[in-house]
Amino acid sequence: MDKICVLGAGSWGTALATVLDENGHNVVIWSRRKEQADEINSNHTNSKYLSDIKLGKSLLATNDIKQAVKDSKIIVLGVPSQQVRKICKMISNIITDNQIIVNVAKGIENDTGLRISEICKEEIPNNRYCMLSGPSHAEEVSRKMPTALVAASEDIDVSRTVQDYFMNEYIRVYTNNDLIGVELGGATKNIIAFGAGILDGLEFGDNSKAALMTRGLTEISRFGVALGAELSTFSGLTGIGDLIVTCTSMHSRNRRAGILIGQGYSIEETIKKIDMVVEGITATKAVYNMTKKLDIEMPITECIYRVIMGELDPKVGVTELMTRSKKHENEFIFKL
Repeated sequence: MDKICVLGAGSWGTALATVLDENGHNVVIWSRRKEQADEINSNHTNSKYLSDIKLGKSLLATNDIKQAVKDSKIIVLGVPSQQVRKICKMISNIITDNQIIVNVAKGIENDTGLRISEICKEEIPNNRYCMLSGPSHAEEVSRKMPTALVAASEDIDVSRTVQDYFMNEYIRVYTNNDLIGVELGGATKNIIAFGAGILDGLEFGDNSKAALMTRGLTEISRFGVALGAELSTFSGLTGIGDLIVTCTSMHSRNRRAGILIGQGYSIEETIKKIDMVVEGITATKAVYNMTKKLDIEMPITECIYRVIMGELDPKVGVTELMTRSKKHENEFIFKL
C-alpha cells in the first residue's frame, strides 16, 4: 500500500493511475487545473481525456504538486515530453533521493535533442529513473484490455521494482536494460505514425502503409544504433510493437493528425482539431535536426519534416520517396 503520484492528468497518466489504484496502491494524480482535480475527486471521472470511464473511488487528485510528491514511493511523469523539464524543475526542491522516477512520455526535447532520462539527470540527478513504454493506448488500458509494456532502466533492480508495481492480470511488464533504445523507439515511432496518417488522408492503401512502416522501422533502427541503442530492441515491444499500434489505430493522435494533413488541413488547424499534444510533430523537428548533425540518412523523416514546415506537398513527398535512387533492401542499418 505504497503512495504513488502521477504527475499529469491526461489520458495516459489517468489510465496508469487506475492500474496502480487497482493494484492496491494509494494513488494521487496531480493536475494543473483545480476543476479537473475536483471532477476526479467528486465524480470519479476525467471526462475530457477518458470519457465513459469510471475511476476508482479511492483514486485521489490534487492541484498541489507538493502534496502529490510528498512521501510517494514512485513519481510517474505523465506530462508531454516538452513539459518534462519544467515539471522536473518544479519538483527539484520537493523530491527526495529515495523516490523513483517513472517516465511514460514518449518524446525528445525539441530544443536540445535530449532524451527524457537525460533531462531528468540534469534537473533531478540523484533519483533513479525508469522508462515505462510499449504498444499501449490509454483508452484500452482503462478498459482492462490485455497490454504488454517494457520497464527500461540502467539499474535492473529499478526495472524489476516498476515491473512489480504495474503488473497484473491485464498488464504484463517486461524488463529491459537498453534505456536508450526504449526511449528512442517510443519517440521516433510517432514520426512514422504521423506519416501513416498522411497516407490514410491521401486515401492510399495497405501497400503504402506497409512499406512506410517497414522502411520507417529501418530509419528508427538506424537512428537508435547511431546513438548507442541495441539493434535487437527495435524488434521488440518498444520498437516494432509500438510502431504497429500507433500506425494502425484511430486511438493514435499522431495518426489522426497525419490524416488531417493528408486531407489538406494546415498544421495549425490540425493541432486545434486534435486538441491534445501531438508528439510526432515535435519529435520530427528534433530528430530531423539531429540527423543533420550526425549525418544519418532518414529520407522518410526528412520528407515528413518538410511537410510539417510547409515546404512540401504530401503527394509530392510520396513521389519523391518512391523515385529515390535504387537501393538494396538489406544494406547495413546505418551508414559507416
